[in-house]
Amino acid sequence: MGIKAGLLRPITLWPFPSARIAELAGQVRGILTVEMNAGQMVDDVRLAVECVCPVRFYGRMGGIVPLPDDILPELEALIAEVSQG
Repeated sequence: MGIKAGLLRPITLWPFPSARIAELAGQVRGILTVEMNAGQMVDDVRLAVECVCPVRFYGRMGGIVPLPDDILPELEALIAEVSQG
């Protein structure tokens, strides 16, 4: 589909990789935080990004692993948001 996307999967959350996320925020147009919970990490990502780029959240609860087909519409919405301005 021509979408350039990368993946950062932290192995540990303590210490939280704020410096790496802040570094990446300056290189990307937006960040989609995909979690298997109600969004416990998205606020930490937003704090690390410091409003440099938009951060969106997609979460699934109940131990259901999100599939690429679930994530793609969220990614497209983020791209549309960034393109608008």
